[in-house]
Amino acid sequence: MDIWLINHYAVPPKYYPLARQTCFARYLMAMGHTVTIFAASTVHNSNMNLITDGAPWRDEVVDGVHYVYIRCMDYQGNGLKRIYNICEFAWKLPGVCRKFPRPDAIVATSMPPTSCAMGIHLARKYGCRGVAEIADLWPESIVAYGIAGPRNPAVLALRRLEKWIYEKADDVVFTCEGGYDYIVEQGWEGRIPRAKIHYINNGVDLAVFDENRARYTVQDPDLEDPSVFKVVYTGSIRKVNHLGLLLDAAKEVTDPRVKFLIWGDGDQRAALEQRVREEEISNVVFKGKVEKKYIPSIVSRADINLIHGGDQGKELFRFGISPNKMFDCFAAGRPILMDVPAKYNPVEQFQAGICLSSVSEIPAAIRQIQVLSPQAYESLCGNARKAAARFDFRVLTQELMEILEKRG
Repeated sequence: MDIWLINHYAVPPKYYPLARQTCFARYLMAMGHTVTIFAASTVHNSNMNLITDGAPWRDEVVDGVHYVYIRCMDYQGNGLKRIYNICEFAWKLPGVCRKFPRPDAIVATSMPPTSCAMGIHLARKYGCRGVAEIADLWPESIVAYGIAGPRNPAVLALRRLEKWIYEKADDVVFTCEGGYDYIVEQGWEGRIPRAKIHYINNGVDLAVFDENRARYTVQDPDLEDPSVFKVVYTGSIRKVNHLGLLLDAAKEVTDPRVKFLIWGDGDQRAALEQRVREEEISNVVFKGKVEKKYIPSIVSRADINLIHGGDQGKELFRFGISPNKMFDCFAAGRPILMDVPAKYNPVEQFQAGICLSSVSEIPAAIRQIQVLSPQAYESLCGNARKAAARFDFRVLTQELMEILEKRG
């Protein structure tokens, strides 16, 4: 099959670390299929634009994967320029797609819903299979994060577009297991049958993870100190991550062997580091940002890997949870501590750690893991690797392929 993957943000991982479409492409190609990824030329959360010469589009092959970049306006943050950028990609997409042979299947991703809708429109135009991949619930996320109310005209317009996508796509893939719960909650089950809704969570390329763990080792005195009980967080340090709550929890941990080791960067890092100094929080260490290839080395040497969130947007977790870092934590084969209450939670489903209802429960949970017997601790480790095997992209790609080959 000739397969198009349309995802606004799916530039090569060397530019932006979210590699879902790239992983799908590699394994689809290994099955003998031809794959093209269409993405915007702008690299999210950066000043980089992959087209600087005024060309309307360009393509390149990176590590064997064919990417097509559509030139879009630069933007920073979430203002009007980003909205324009999102719309620009969708309206320019058909003109660029005409340059390429008709595909057999299109997988179009939302967020944003505009490019997802355009991908489904193109599938109908070309008479090929069209699969909508819902990686972020829009406009539900806008409401959950308090950006706009449920009766806001923009929200209502996006809701109509969202419903159109679900109705017109041949199949719909949600990254959260409760996708059909959402459809029922909206009252759309009469027009959108359960049979066309599928679940393929985010995942981890285990072969790449294990290779990177062996090849790219972080030299760090805390990771290498056997006397330190290492609670590791990796990820962005931004307001939405609420790491200030993690500092509050760390202050309640009295065991001097426990250290919270934080890898990542963001606009809140300087303020949090200042707070650590002023309040003399001696068990928290900010390690800075590292390349994605070093993450396996870090999380595999943790005693506990922490998946931490905040209160904002937590209403969305009733449909499931799919943070990319969770799958790296599974692959690490170490117990997971998750303070993000969620339905359809793989950490609970695989018994790979402890799930908390509040960040304030972290100190007691750390102690609970510290006193586990070696056999009980190793059981959590083994369950984490079992979860990683379930969400290995080799497995997830086969599930996607079964949807693309579905008939009727």
